[in-house]
Amino acid sequence: MPTPTIEEYLETIYIMEIENPPVRSARVAEAMGVSAPTITDTLRRMAEQGYVRAERGRGVVLTAVGRKLAESLVRRHRLSERWLVDVLGLDWARAHEEACRLEHAISQEVEERLARILDYPATCPHGNPIPGSPAQGDGGALPLCDVTVGDEVAVVRLSPLVEQDPSLLEYLHRNGLVPGATFHVVELSPAAGVVTLQKDDGTVSLGTRAASAVWVRVER
Repeated sequence: MPTPTIEEYLETIYIMEIENPPVRSARVAEAMGVSAPTITDTLRRMAEQGYVRAERGRGVVLTAVGRKLAESLVRRHRLSERWLVDVLGLDWARAHEEACRLEHAISQEVEERLARILDYPATCPHGNPIPGSPAQGDGGALPLCDVTVGDEVAVVRLSPLVEQDPSLLEYLHRNGLVPGATFHVVELSPAAGVVTLQKDDGTVSLGTRAASAVWVRVER
C-alpha cells in the first residue's frame, strides 16, 4: 500500500489531470511544495511502483492502478467534507483540512456507512463530483473569468485546486460564492485582472486567479 505522502501525490495528479492537463512535474512540485530533485525522485519511485508513467505530450499520467487508488482517496475526502460540513457544521476551510487527515484513515466499511448516512451525495460541499456516486453533468460550466459582462451566472463548483488556499475558501464562502448561488456580472477587466459580480446585498470582486477557480453556468 502507498504511504500517506504517495497518496497525496496521487490525489494531486488526479485532480490536475481533470482540471488542467497536461500534468507537468514542475506543477506537481509546486502544488506539493517540494524541490525539483525531490519531485524527480518521487515520481521515479511512483513509476517503479506502478502508479504513474510519463507520456510524450501528456506529461505525468496515472496508471489504472494509480487512478483507482486516487479515486478512492478523493471519494473518502469528499464524503468526509460532506459529513464535516452538513452534519458537524464545520466551515469549508476547516472541513477541508480535517478531511485531508481523515481520507488516509477511513476504512472501506466506514466509507460505505458514511455514504449511506449521507444518502449517497453526488458532490462535495464545493460542488465537485464524488467518485463512485451517481454522475452529474456540469451543465456546460465554464470558469468565471470566461463569462461576459451582463451575464447571469449560477455557481456550479469550485476547482479543487482552490482548496489549498484556506483564506480564499473563506473569502468565497463569506461572499456567498457557493454552488447554486446566482450573480449578475457587472464588470470584467482582463487588463486589471478583476471580475465584479452583483448580488442582492451588494457586489463582490475577484481577481483572475480566484475567478478561474469558480466554475459557473450562464443562465439563459
